[in-house]
Amino acid sequence: MPELPEVETVRTELEPALTGRTIVRAEILDARLVAPDDPREVAAELEGERVDRVARRGKYLVIHFESGRALLCHLRMTGSFLLAPVGADPYTRAVVQLDDARTLVYRDIRRFGTWRLLEPGGIEPYLDLRLGVEPLGSRFTAAWFGERMAGRRAPVKAAILDQRAVAGLGNIYADEALWRAGIHPLRPAGTLDAAEVGRLRRTIRAALRHGIARQGATLSDYRRPNGGTGAMQNEFHVYGRLGEPCDRCGTPIAKTRAGGRGTSFCPRCQAAGVV
Repeated sequence: MPELPEVETVRTELEPALTGRTIVRAEILDARLVAPDDPREVAAELEGERVDRVARRGKYLVIHFESGRALLCHLRMTGSFLLAPVGADPYTRAVVQLDDARTLVYRDIRRFGTWRLLEPGGIEPYLDLRLGVEPLGSRFTAAWFGERMAGRRAPVKAAILDQRAVAGLGNIYADEALWRAGIHPLRPAGTLDAAEVGRLRRTIRAALRHGIARQGATLSDYRRPNGGTGAMQNEFHVYGRLGEPCDRCGTPIAKTRAGGRGTSFCPRCQAAGVV
Protein backbone atom coordinates (compact mmCIF):
# COMPACT_ATOMS: atom_id res chain seq x y z
CA MET A 1 0.00 0.00 0.00
CA PRO A 2 1.33 3.47 -0.82
CA GLU A 3 2.31 5.16 2.45
CA LEU A 4 3.18 8.77 3.22
CA PRO A 5 6.46 8.87 1.20
CA GLU A 6 4.83 7.31 -1.85
CA VAL A 7 1.77 9.60 -1.70
CA GLU A 8 3.99 12.64 -1.16
CA THR A 9 6.00 11.62 -4.23
CA VAL A 10 2.77 11.39 -6.25
CA ARG A 11 1.71 14.81 -4.95
CA THR A 12 5.06 16.35 -5.84
CA GLU A 13 4.80 15.13 -9.43
CA LEU A 14 1.11 15.91 -9.92
CA GLU A 15 1.10 19.42 -8.47
CA PRO A 16 3.03 21.22 -11.25
CA ALA A 17 1.11 19.28 -13.89
CA LEU A 18 -2.35 19.98 -12.47
CA THR A 19 -2.14 23.39 -10.81
CA GLY A 20 -3.96 25.97 -12.94
CA ARG A 21 -5.40 23.34 -15.26
CA THR A 22 -9.13 22.96 -15.92
CA ILE A 23 -10.87 19.60 -16.21
CA VAL A 24 -12.63 19.60 -19.57
CA ARG A 25 -13.92 16.04 -19.40
CA ALA A 26 -14.07 13.34 -16.74
CA GLU A 27 -15.13 9.73 -17.05
CA ILE A 28 -15.43 7.38 -14.08
CA LEU A 29 -15.40 3.83 -15.40
CA ASP A 30 -15.82 1.99 -12.10
CA ALA A 31 -18.77 2.95 -9.88
CA ARG A 32 -17.02 1.45 -6.87
CA LEU A 33 -14.43 4.26 -6.99
CA VAL A 34 -16.93 6.92 -5.89
CA ALA A 35 -19.57 4.77 -4.14
CA PRO A 36 -22.12 5.51 -2.80
CA ASP A 37 -22.23 8.53 -5.13
CA ASP A 38 -23.36 8.20 -8.74
CA PRO A 39 -20.24 8.07 -10.99
CA ARG A 40 -21.94 10.05 -13.77
CA GLU A 41 -22.89 12.82 -11.36
CA VAL A 42 -19.39 13.00 -9.87
CA ALA A 43 -17.84 13.12 -13.35
CA ALA A 44 -20.21 15.90 -14.39
CA GLU A 45 -19.39 17.89 -11.24
CA LEU A 46 -15.65 17.60 -11.93
CA GLU A 47 -15.94 19.01 -15.44
CA GLY A 48 -15.14 22.72 -15.45
CA GLU A 49 -13.27 22.66 -12.13
CA ARG A 50 -9.92 24.48 -12.14
CA VAL A 51 -7.15 23.06 -9.94
CA ASP A 52 -5.83 25.45 -7.30
CA ARG A 53 -3.27 23.16 -5.67
CA VAL A 54 -2.50 19.52 -4.87
CA ALA A 55 -1.95 18.63 -1.23
CA ARG A 56 -1.50 15.56 0.94
CA ARG A 57 -2.88 14.65 4.35
CA GLY A 58 -1.67 11.34 5.75
CA LYS A 59 -2.16 8.83 2.93
CA TYR A 60 -4.80 10.99 1.22
CA LEU A 61 -4.10 12.99 -1.91
CA VAL A 62 -6.19 16.19 -1.89
CA ILE A 63 -6.85 18.05 -5.15
CA HIS A 64 -8.14 21.51 -4.23
CA PHE A 65 -10.20 23.45 -6.78
CA GLU A 66 -10.58 27.21 -7.11
CA SER A 67 -14.30 26.78 -6.37
CA GLY A 68 -13.42 25.67 -2.83
CA ARG A 69 -14.30 22.05 -3.51
CA ALA A 70 -11.73 19.29 -3.14
CA LEU A 71 -11.30 15.81 -4.57
CA LEU A 72 -10.06 13.46 -1.87
CA CYS A 73 -8.21 10.43 -3.29
CA HIS A 74 -7.08 7.40 -1.30
CA LEU A 75 -4.90 5.01 -3.31
CA ARG A 76 -5.33 2.10 -0.86
CA MET A 77 -3.50 -1.03 -2.05
CA THR A 78 -2.88 -0.59 -5.78
CA GLY A 79 -4.21 2.80 -6.90
CA SER A 80 -1.97 4.96 -9.07
CA PHE A 81 -2.09 8.02 -11.33
CA LEU A 82 -0.43 8.31 -14.74
CA LEU A 83 -0.09 11.49 -16.77
CA ALA A 84 -0.53 9.72 -20.08
CA PRO A 85 -3.12 7.62 -21.88
CA VAL A 86 -2.60 3.95 -21.14
CA GLY A 87 -4.57 2.50 -24.05
CA ALA A 88 -6.76 -0.52 -23.51
CA ASP A 89 -6.12 -1.25 -19.84
CA PRO A 90 -8.71 -3.27 -17.87
CA TYR A 91 -7.51 -1.66 -14.64
CA THR A 92 -8.29 1.93 -15.68
CA ARG A 93 -10.96 3.23 -13.29
CA ALA A 94 -11.15 6.92 -14.30
CA VAL A 95 -9.89 9.21 -17.04
CA VAL A 96 -9.61 13.00 -16.74
CA GLN A 97 -8.92 15.23 -19.76
CA LEU A 98 -7.18 18.54 -19.01
CA ASP A 99 -7.33 21.81 -20.91
CA ASP A 100 -3.73 21.46 -22.07
CA ALA A 101 -4.61 18.26 -23.97
CA ARG A 102 -2.98 16.00 -21.37
CA THR A 103 -4.73 13.02 -19.83
CA LEU A 104 -4.72 12.00 -16.18
CA VAL A 105 -5.48 8.29 -15.77
CA TYR A 106 -6.33 6.54 -12.53
CA ARG A 107 -5.78 2.77 -12.49
CA ASP A 108 -6.34 0.33 -9.65
CA ILE A 109 -5.93 -3.43 -9.93
CA ARG A 110 -7.60 -4.41 -6.64
CA ARG A 111 -10.25 -1.66 -6.76
CA PHE A 112 -9.84 -0.58 -3.11
CA GLY A 113 -9.03 3.05 -3.91
CA THR A 114 -11.64 5.76 -3.34
CA TRP A 115 -12.49 9.24 -4.63
CA ARG A 116 -14.75 11.64 -2.75
CA LEU A 117 -15.73 15.08 -3.99
CA LEU A 118 -16.21 17.36 -0.99
CA GLU A 119 -17.96 20.71 -0.90
CA PRO A 120 -16.28 23.92 0.34
CA GLY A 121 -15.55 23.71 4.05
CA GLY A 122 -15.96 19.95 4.13
CA ILE A 123 -12.39 18.73 3.74
CA GLU A 124 -10.96 19.55 7.18
CA PRO A 125 -13.90 18.16 9.21
CA TYR A 126 -13.80 14.99 7.12
CA LEU A 127 -10.07 14.42 7.64
CA ASP A 128 -9.94 15.58 11.26
CA LEU A 129 -12.31 12.75 12.21
CA ARG A 130 -9.94 10.18 10.71
CA LEU A 131 -6.40 11.48 11.11
CA GLY A 132 -4.01 12.75 13.73
CA VAL A 133 -1.40 15.40 13.03
CA GLU A 134 1.15 15.19 10.24
CA PRO A 135 4.28 13.36 11.50
CA LEU A 136 6.56 15.73 9.56
CA GLY A 137 4.75 18.83 10.80
CA SER A 138 5.45 21.05 13.80
CA ARG A 139 2.44 19.76 15.75
CA PHE A 140 3.91 16.24 15.95
CA THR A 141 5.75 16.89 19.20
CA ALA A 142 7.08 14.38 21.70
CA ALA A 143 4.44 15.58 24.18
CA TRP A 144 1.58 15.06 21.69
CA PHE A 145 2.92 11.66 20.65
CA GLY A 146 3.45 10.61 24.27
CA GLU A 147 -0.17 11.40 25.08
CA ARG A 148 -1.31 9.12 22.23
CA MET A 149 0.87 6.25 23.48
CA ALA A 150 0.11 6.66 27.21
CA GLY A 151 -1.89 3.85 28.75
CA ARG A 152 -2.14 1.81 25.55
CA ARG A 153 -1.72 -1.93 26.01
CA ALA A 154 -1.60 -2.62 22.28
CA PRO A 155 1.80 -3.47 20.76
CA VAL A 156 3.65 -0.29 19.84
CA LYS A 157 3.67 -1.37 16.17
CA ALA A 158 -0.13 -1.51 16.16
CA ALA A 159 -0.36 1.77 18.09
CA ILE A 160 1.72 3.75 15.60
CA LEU A 161 -0.23 2.31 12.68
CA ASP A 162 -3.34 3.99 14.12
CA GLN A 163 -3.83 6.90 11.73
CA ARG A 164 -5.11 9.04 14.59
CA ALA A 165 -1.68 8.69 16.18
CA VAL A 166 0.63 9.01 13.17
CA ALA A 167 -1.14 10.05 9.98
CA GLY A 168 0.33 8.39 6.91
CA LEU A 169 2.54 5.82 8.64
CA GLY A 170 2.09 2.30 7.28
CA ASN A 171 3.59 -1.15 7.66
CA ILE A 172 6.86 -0.48 5.86
CA TYR A 173 7.96 2.70 7.59
CA ALA A 174 6.64 1.57 10.99
CA ASP A 175 9.01 -1.42 10.86
CA GLU A 176 11.87 0.79 9.72
CA ALA A 177 11.25 3.40 12.43
CA LEU A 178 11.05 0.82 15.22
CA TRP A 179 14.34 -0.73 14.06
CA ARG A 180 16.00 2.68 14.01
CA ALA A 181 14.70 3.33 17.55
CA GLY A 182 15.74 -0.13 18.85
CA ILE A 183 12.21 -0.83 20.13
CA HIS A 184 10.58 -4.24 19.84
CA PRO A 185 7.34 -4.08 17.80
CA LEU A 186 5.42 -6.16 20.38
CA ARG A 187 6.33 -3.90 23.28
CA PRO A 188 3.11 -2.49 24.83
CA ALA A 189 2.91 1.13 23.72
CA GLY A 190 2.06 2.40 27.18
CA THR A 191 5.32 1.06 28.64
CA LEU A 192 7.53 3.42 26.62
CA ASP A 193 9.19 6.04 28.79
CA ALA A 194 9.62 9.67 27.75
CA ALA A 195 13.08 9.08 26.27
CA GLU A 196 11.84 6.15 24.17
CA VAL A 197 8.81 8.12 22.97
CA GLY A 198 11.09 10.96 21.92
CA ARG A 199 13.47 8.60 20.17
CA LEU A 200 10.65 6.85 18.30
CA ARG A 201 9.21 10.20 17.22
CA ARG A 202 12.60 11.13 15.76
CA THR A 203 13.04 7.81 13.95
CA ILE A 204 9.52 7.94 12.50
CA ARG A 205 10.35 11.31 10.99
CA ALA A 206 13.76 10.07 9.80
CA ALA A 207 12.30 6.96 8.15
CA LEU A 208 9.61 8.97 6.37
CA ARG A 209 12.05 11.63 5.18
CA HIS A 210 14.40 8.96 3.88
CA GLY A 211 11.51 7.36 1.99
CA ILE A 212 10.54 10.70 0.43
CA ALA A 213 14.16 11.34 -0.60
CA ARG A 214 14.17 7.99 -2.41
CA GLN A 215 10.77 8.76 -4.02
CA GLY A 216 9.10 5.94 -2.14
CA ALA A 217 9.42 2.19 -2.39
CA THR A 218 8.37 0.38 -5.55
CA LEU A 219 6.62 -2.75 -4.38
CA SER A 220 3.81 -4.51 -6.22
CA ASP A 221 1.94 -1.89 -8.28
CA TYR A 222 3.18 1.47 -6.98
CA ARG A 223 4.21 3.70 -9.87
CA ARG A 224 4.90 7.42 -9.99
CA PRO A 225 2.71 9.62 -12.27
CA ASN A 226 5.58 10.03 -14.74
CA GLY A 227 5.92 6.25 -14.98
CA GLY A 228 9.08 6.11 -12.87
CA THR A 229 9.72 3.99 -9.82
CA GLY A 230 10.99 4.67 -6.32
CA ALA A 231 14.24 3.34 -4.84
CA MET A 232 13.53 2.97 -1.12
CA GLN A 233 13.10 -0.82 -1.44
CA ASN A 234 16.86 -1.04 -2.01
CA GLU A 235 17.61 0.49 1.39
CA PHE A 236 15.27 -1.28 3.83
CA HIS A 237 16.88 -2.26 7.12
CA VAL A 238 14.27 -4.84 8.16
CA TYR A 239 11.14 -4.75 6.00
CA GLY A 240 11.07 -7.66 3.54
CA ARG A 241 14.47 -8.93 4.70
CA LEU A 242 13.50 -12.08 6.61
CA GLY A 243 16.59 -14.16 7.37
CA GLU A 244 19.04 -11.54 6.11
CA PRO A 245 21.65 -10.13 8.51
CA CYS A 246 20.77 -7.02 10.48
CA ASP A 247 22.67 -3.99 9.18
CA ARG A 248 23.55 -3.07 12.76
CA CYS A 249 24.45 -6.33 14.52
CA GLY A 250 24.37 -9.12 11.93
CA THR A 251 21.56 -11.09 13.59
CA PRO A 252 19.13 -12.61 11.06
CA ILE A 253 15.99 -10.51 10.64
CA ALA A 254 12.91 -12.20 12.08
CA LYS A 255 9.20 -11.80 11.45
CA THR A 256 6.16 -11.80 13.72
CA ARG A 257 2.65 -10.33 13.71
CA ALA A 258 1.53 -7.20 15.49
CA GLY A 259 -2.04 -5.99 15.29
CA GLY A 260 -2.66 -8.51 12.52
CA ARG A 261 0.15 -7.15 10.36
CA GLY A 262 3.32 -8.95 9.31
CA THR A 263 6.18 -7.30 11.17
CA SER A 264 9.93 -7.48 10.55
CA PHE A 265 12.47 -6.80 13.28
CA CYS A 266 15.91 -7.63 14.64
CA PRO A 267 15.64 -10.03 17.64
CA ARG A 268 18.82 -8.65 19.14
CA CYS A 269 18.73 -4.91 18.47
CA GLN A 270 15.07 -4.63 19.38
CA ALA A 271 14.83 -7.18 22.20
CA ALA A 272 15.00 -4.92 25.26
CA GLY A 273 11.85 -4.16 27.19
CA VAL A 274 9.48 -6.75 25.70
CA VAL A 275 6.72 -7.40 28.25
